[in-house]
Amino acid sequence: MSPKFLVLTSLGWGLLVGTPATAQPGGGASPAVAARAVLREVTDSQSFVGTVTPVKRAVVGSAVAGRVIECPFEEGDRVEAFQKLAQLLTETISLEIAAAEGEFELRTQQLAELENGSRPEEIQQAQARMQAAEARRDFLAARRDRLQAIYERRGAAISEDELQEARANAAEAEQIYLEASAAHDLAVAGPRQEVISQARAQVQIQQAVVEKLKDQRKKYTVSSKFDGYVVSKQTEVGAWLNQGDPVAEVVSVDSVDVDVQVGEQSLPFISPGKQVQAVFPALPKRVFEGTVLAAVPQGNLRTRTFPVKVRIKNEITDAGPVLKPGMYARVTLPTGGAVQAVMAPKDGVIHGGVTPMLYAIDGATPVGQAAAVRPVPVELGVAEGGLIQVTGQLKQGDLVIVQGNERLRPGQEVTITKIIGEGGVSARR
Repeated sequence: MSPKFLVLTSLGWGLLVGTPATAQPGGGASPAVAARAVLREVTDSQSFVGTVTPVKRAVVGSAVAGRVIECPFEEGDRVEAFQKLAQLLTETISLEIAAAEGEFELRTQQLAELENGSRPEEIQQAQARMQAAEARRDFLAARRDRLQAIYERRGAAISEDELQEARANAAEAEQIYLEASAAHDLAVAGPRQEVISQARAQVQIQQAVVEKLKDQRKKYTVSSKFDGYVVSKQTEVGAWLNQGDPVAEVVSVDSVDVDVQVGEQSLPFISPGKQVQAVFPALPKRVFEGTVLAAVPQGNLRTRTFPVKVRIKNEITDAGPVLKPGMYARVTLPTGGAVQAVMAPKDGVIHGGVTPMLYAIDGATPVGQAAAVRPVPVELGVAEGGLIQVTGQLKQGDLVIVQGNERLRPGQEVTITKIIGEGGVSARR
């Protein structure tokens, strides 16, 4: 037992014993429910000083440069995941998105035109042109042959120039026909697959441009990435933010960590998953259950201590979190092998004074018998189920008041109506 605890125990005992007993109104002893202190083998423990830290902490910054037009939060506000912290001006990028969407629509329609192929009217038009070119070709070819025959029989009837002109016209008509025929075949076959593939690729490229711009516009809205509280506001409406400039600092405290420094001799007895207890001077009437999260394998070379993280589920009220980062804490951690210890019910411990205390009755008082209670200042150790290790003037078998104990006074008489854990009654409520 620590010297400090002995001083507090003696002082507390003297103050408490000196208080006169108050009788139950109307006379008689107060009814009470008790449980017996037991002797159990537990792991030796020690209390360590720690500091509350948030599970997550993030300085939320801007991913783009721009002018702040909204900043709907203040320091201390609770924010949800993806809640807006700041809005930057987006007119310019919105215009760019509109233009990109227009270009995407144009390329989409061009692709649809190619995929649909030639319309029946276009095929008919190409066929009519081919037939007209074929008719003209046949006419000029026949005229050429006729003039050729005349020239060969009666050379003086036509000139050499007239014959050459007829031959040229027939050759030209043949080429025009071939061109019209090829155009007709293209109209029937439709666009080439390679052209369609190129148009489809252009559509995909433009779609990526649109999505990129939309994703960039999302970055003009700065939001929190997790539930938490704003602890620092670093911008305001009208401010200009460059890329990477901070907007706010957010901490997650739905659960908190208590960081304690543990000596290297005690470290082997601390393992992740171990259930431990923590108390906070700022909350004198509360005891919190926690779980050892990790023992960091990197010690301080000067003090030869190692960081141990204890995770505690926080309580969120309308006024904010009960446990706040930076609060002072004391955590009870295992520091040695098994020892015999007196264990008392957790429900019997009263917090809020100079030191935790409980009310006890010496000896084996049976149910229905009246007895005077005495205050017992204790120092708490490890917890095991509904029991907790206590160090103080308490022996195995002593009765500890577990119901109605907060209204008792030193020396007050009570009548035991039930002893929890005896007669088949569970020791855990």
